[in-house]
Amino acid sequence: MDEAYSDDQLILTARLYFIEGLPQAQIGKLANVSQSKISRMLALARQRGLVRVTVPEYEPRNLALEHQLQERLHIESLVIRTPAGSKTKDLRQVMGYFAAPIVSGWIRSGSKVAISGGRTMQSLIESMKPSGRVQGVTVLQAMGNIDSSPGPYDAVELGRRLAQVSSGTFLTLNTPAILPDAETCSRLLGLEQIRAVMGCLAKADIAFVGIGTLENSVFVERKALGLREIETLRKAGAVGEVLGRFFGASGKECASPLRDRVVSLGLEELRRIPNVVAVVSGADRRDAILAAIRRGLVKALVIDEGGASAVLEGADGVRETAR
Repeated sequence: MDEAYSDDQLILTARLYFIEGLPQAQIGKLANVSQSKISRMLALARQRGLVRVTVPEYEPRNLALEHQLQERLHIESLVIRTPAGSKTKDLRQVMGYFAAPIVSGWIRSGSKVAISGGRTMQSLIESMKPSGRVQGVTVLQAMGNIDSSPGPYDAVELGRRLAQVSSGTFLTLNTPAILPDAETCSRLLGLEQIRAVMGCLAKADIAFVGIGTLENSVFVERKALGLREIETLRKAGAVGEVLGRFFGASGKECASPLRDRVVSLGLEELRRIPNVVAVVSGADRRDAILAAIRRGLVKALVIDEGGASAVLEGADGVRETAR
């Protein structure tokens, strides 16, 4: 019976175990109880409040890197501390878990929130919890679907999830992200259903976007672009991609036939949104991130330590948003 153990017995057992570090067999002899009862006595000591576990506060943000990004690039940032040597998948999970409570606070009642897809974005959105704090949020899919089988990190799926946790409504772009030719794209954009969503996107209060590269983009990974298209973009100087739109070192969209076939918020429209948050992990996106900052495509970064350090290393010459 638990009541048979006095507080003194439990305190003695707990001190021998937690403070003295003795093995349970030795504790049993010193406390005059069988070894099999020690685990139960330790649990009971916690239940009675005789043992209290205290852990110092953990700061998940690298505030020094955030300050440097602000000072050198004039951009708000949230830099998440990440264990050295983390695998890419684990890195995204760490970022999403610790960034989610902070990013959730950036969404206000009545706001229009545009969202793209991405694997780091998926970790962020899946870590968000309903709070009941905001109301009347409209979530907008900022780009069409990459292919006919949307994955868990596609904009349409993440938009639905974000609308659920923010108790909002969700407007979809029910169309492929890349169409076969410019004429088809123009006709589709003229449909009332698509025009209505695109009009709302242009009036978004905040946008969450990923940043890809020509070598590391979901459009390339999912074979939405052919080898000839990739080569054309490379010759056009593409260094990064946002919402399926590839841009060069200046941040301006590359002059290629692809730009007239994409169904998504345009880069110039993106620049006009008051707060555009890039959610990125890894150091390989450095040049793409810098180009996006240079052009004013993004106003804030959610990034890991390694990615932030890489951006700062390449930041020479990037002092203010391009006109």
